[in-house]
Amino acid sequence: MTALPELSGKVALVTGASRGIGYGVAEALVARGDRVVITGRGEDALKEAVERLGAERAIHVAGKAHDEAHQALAVERAMEAFGRVDYLINNAGTNPVFGPLADLDLNVARKVFETNVISALGFAQKTWHAWQKDNGGAIVNIASVAGIAPSPFIAAYGVSKAAMINLTQQMAHEFAPKVRVNAIAPAVVKTKFAQALYEGREAEAAAAYPLGRLGVPSDIGGAAAFLTSDQSDWVTGQTLVVDGGIFLNAGVG
Repeated sequence: MTALPELSGKVALVTGASRGIGYGVAEALVARGDRVVITGRGEDALKEAVERLGAERAIHVAGKAHDEAHQALAVERAMEAFGRVDYLINNAGTNPVFGPLADLDLNVARKVFETNVISALGFAQKTWHAWQKDNGGAIVNIASVAGIAPSPFIAAYGVSKAAMINLTQQMAHEFAPKVRVNAIAPAVVKTKFAQALYEGREAEAAAAYPLGRLGVPSDIGGAAAFLTSDQSDWVTGQTLVVDGGIFLNAGVG
């Protein structure tokens, strides 16, 4: 068994982290010595994730990301268990619909924004007031390349991620100099969430990327670890595109 690293003294709250990108982020932070609080909707999946991360380094709080009571409870549990919340990684998100904006159910659009944007603001507000306002820290919002350029069939998701990028800039301006706020914009990462974008055609999908493969959760975990480290102390309000080079193909027929 691999020995756990020495504790860094830092604590991160990672939303939507029972699997996929959120779990990849939590894993990267634990690997450098942070302790983590992970959230998600499924109690059993969260328990399994905590077992893999190490019960001495991780705790979980189950609930819906857009529920303000859940947001408050997650931050409260972090403070009770670890006494601080240095880093917030807003990863929880949803994309329940594929199709053009012209036919989009507006109630579905509201759900997308509530989960992908409003919940991120809610977690940021509560983390700010509980710890970061007086002690500093960093926030990382998981956006998407769909928030930077149009993406067929996932327009509602893309518009919500564009809003998250702007939210990142607004919070970076308001929370400075105590707290740095940045975003990560991944292209397609191999997760259950994104499975519909590559299932049954992974080789074809990967061929469009100059680096020859789709992303994996650890790619985003490494980026989040950088943006919550001392090495990024002069970086705020930025969106780090982690896309395997896919944007290099823009405009190429």
